[in-house]
Amino acid sequence: MNKTASTIDRHIDRQQLLLYEPRVEGHHPGWLRFVTEDLLSAGFDLTLAVDLRAPSRPIIEEHLEDLISRVRLIPAVDRHGRPQGGSTAASLLTCLNESKASRAFMGAFDELASWAFRRAALGWRLPPALQGRIGGIYHRPRFTVTPWWSPNRWLKARGFRRFMQSNWVRPLLFVDEYLARRFQTAYPANPIFFLPDPCPDDFAGDPGQARDALGISGKQTVFLFFGVGAKRKGLHLAVEAMLRLDRPDTLLLVAGRQNPSGKVREGLARLQAQQRARVMDRYVSSSEEKYCFQASDVVLLPYLNHFGTSGILSRAMATGTPVIASDEQLLGRLVKDNDLGWRFPSGDVPALTGCLSAAAQSDADRKGHFAAQAARYAQRYSRRRYRQALLESLSAA
Repeated sequence: MNKTASTIDRHIDRQQLLLYEPRVEGHHPGWLRFVTEDLLSAGFDLTLAVDLRAPSRPIIEEHLEDLISRVRLIPAVDRHGRPQGGSTAASLLTCLNESKASRAFMGAFDELASWAFRRAALGWRLPPALQGRIGGIYHRPRFTVTPWWSPNRWLKARGFRRFMQSNWVRPLLFVDEYLARRFQTAYPANPIFFLPDPCPDDFAGDPGQARDALGISGKQTVFLFFGVGAKRKGLHLAVEAMLRLDRPDTLLLVAGRQNPSGKVREGLARLQAQQRARVMDRYVSSSEEKYCFQASDVVLLPYLNHFGTSGILSRAMATGTPVIASDEQLLGRLVKDNDLGWRFPSGDVPALTGCLSAAAQSDADRKGHFAAQAARYAQRYSRRRYRQALLESLSAA
């Protein structure tokens, strides 16, 4: 497991590979870029099975940029957004046949996992042509935290065990380092790896220039809420906490498709009337995304029962920005173990308000401390280490 990147590169079979990634929301297009870039660097002949429908293709093209001329694109979903052939397994087989690839690497093994594990637990097999030819990144293995008495957990855990024993998945990468170590111990013969959620190399920038680009006053403490508008992301908590915070020198920057309604929309309107909120309720381009993180003093992660890691945390660390996070599951543990900012009990608005107040009062020493912690984290979770883990996993499989 301690091979250098160059040694790993020499041992990888220069073969055709299908990269299967049917989603364009959230972290998916960014990771599509990462994986494509790294696999091309290792000499793979890549076919990308992606969503090629009219609303999605521009997002893929924006993220792949110069790489798009070096890969082949085929559709992973039909015109209604359903997997080709009616299921993920059927879609994988269809795309493998069309691409002539020897194996498939899934940008999100989650697309297949739950359905496949339940079938395996009951003795129902996937198409035999997939055995040993699929691998990928398992972002959210929720069965690992489901109560032990849950029938769903029992089914998925049993199916997962059978998958490991039968070498169906080669390789399998976890973005949770604690969980990866657990499964490496439990299944030492299987190609299981930890894949760090990478901190982008190109996110650092001048905060003043970023604020000018976004039209934000340089005197305000900016709290960034970035991402989609799912309730589990906690925008409603951030808005309520900001309304309680009696500091006119603070600003809530909300970026990404939110479509707020009810109290959240009313709260944002009140903050905007006070010049304490800036709302970019739309798709945010790659350049605008960087400006948002560069312009911010603190990044908010008030998630509710969020499983797994977050690209928002990685982007915050890439710009040296501390976070305020719910003290639960993996994100809470990462923030605590690495001292990356403030934590509050999940869903507790008064406690979140207290964190906002503490962050707004941070002195230069405190800011310097968090910047140093972020730099250490960004080094451990770097693009270089991401690439090394990815290529090592494929050479081992």
